[in-house]
Amino acid sequence: MKIASVLAGSALLASASAFAPVSTQAPKATSLNAWKDDVVVGITAPVGFFDPLGLSKGKSDETMALYREAELKHGRVAMAACLGWYLNAGGVHPAFNSALSNDPLKAAQELPLVGWLQFVLGCGAIEWLAQQIKQRPGYQPGDILGAAYWVDNSDEGWVDYQNKEINNGRLAMLAFMGMFVQDLKFGDYGDEIFKPLVS
Repeated sequence: MKIASVLAGSALLASASAFAPVSTQAPKATSLNAWKDDVVVGITAPVGFFDPLGLSKGKSDETMALYREAELKHGRVAMAACLGWYLNAGGVHPAFNSALSNDPLKAAQELPLVGWLQFVLGCGAIEWLAQQIKQRPGYQPGDILGAAYWVDNSDEGWVDYQNKEINNGRLAMLAFMGMFVQDLKFGDYGDEIFKPLVS
């Protein structure tokens, strides 16, 4: 349980670091209203521009682009984590001869050092590659595959696709935290994850 608490705290700190300032230079004039325009990706019904904590107040376009990049990255990781959680809970273990626990938190504790090393090096390689891709001209936040070269935000289908990805990522971030806390607090995972709520 102690490791799980440390992991939860680390996850919260890591997500908070996405909102840390990048440089100590004075902020440039902002055009935040451009981020609140109805045609911008990520502003969807029913809430529109959602910023209840006011984190975007007075921020430059560069900072807002960094926030969007972080939101997309965290959303994509959370979607993969939700899928991985239920695969693991269902007994699918692609490595270590399926010898790990079906409880994802226990499996994380049972994972040998070489498994953690592979995980950290794999994440590091992906981060390094993403940083290299960000340096190309015309880069849009989160567009690591280069789709902005072929389609822009004037295409309604493309904007709809991006909004779906952002909304699914937002939902996955909330869902994963719910699954994590449910397992941490009640020890329930897999198909009985919501058992304490209905019994």
